[in-house]
Amino acid sequence: MGNEDFSDEIGNNHIGTNEETPLRKDAFEKNDDEKIELIKKNVEEILFTLGIDLTDDSLKGTPNRVAKMFVKEIFGGLNPNKKPSSSTFDNKYKYNEMLVEKNIVVYSTCEHHLLPIVGRAHVAYISNGKVVGLSKMNRIVDYFAKRPQVQERLTIQIVRELQKVLNTDNVACIIDAKHLCVNSRGIRDIESSTVTAEYGGKFKEEATRKEFLEFIKLETKF
Repeated sequence: MGNEDFSDEIGNNHIGTNEETPLRKDAFEKNDDEKIELIKKNVEEILFTLGIDLTDDSLKGTPNRVAKMFVKEIFGGLNPNKKPSSSTFDNKYKYNEMLVEKNIVVYSTCEHHLLPIVGRAHVAYISNGKVVGLSKMNRIVDYFAKRPQVQERLTIQIVRELQKVLNTDNVACIIDAKHLCVNSRGIRDIESSTVTAEYGGKFKEEATRKEFLEFIKLETKF
């Protein structure tokens, strides 16, 4: 099997090859403005190759818009300077039960076809003396989602980061998401979604894991 065939097989089967996001050593030698200018030229070349008339009023700004979107928005999580600060607080109110932040919106991008991944993350932890602001959990999910991803890696990265921030293994994450590389191309199955889970510490115990899953099922009413 040739390298090209092997690469296609990995992508079509959504295989992840690394727990860490694969980055070159020179990934941050260029600043954002330099990256935008280079990507702009590359997008122009792609659209030109496809036969698009870039002098059209609707299209002339597309290469620049796409370049800015890549660097500043959907792949902004590649920039370590955008990583959420990891401040925590003492658990002064002695809440030692499970805390669950559910239905966190996930917008990510499949690294195999650069198509959207859209879904929900459910994150939980049991305090080991430290707590973190609720919005910080959302921000951590968003940070790791904003990069070319596979869902398995995203799930693991969220758990590993919260374990470091909270100084405890007792962290879990479940993600349920639709992949447009499955829903809009290839098999074109618009109904299917992908569920991944990562359990650490006490969440590896059946009773704790079951409690987490029961919390997720609860209907939120206002």
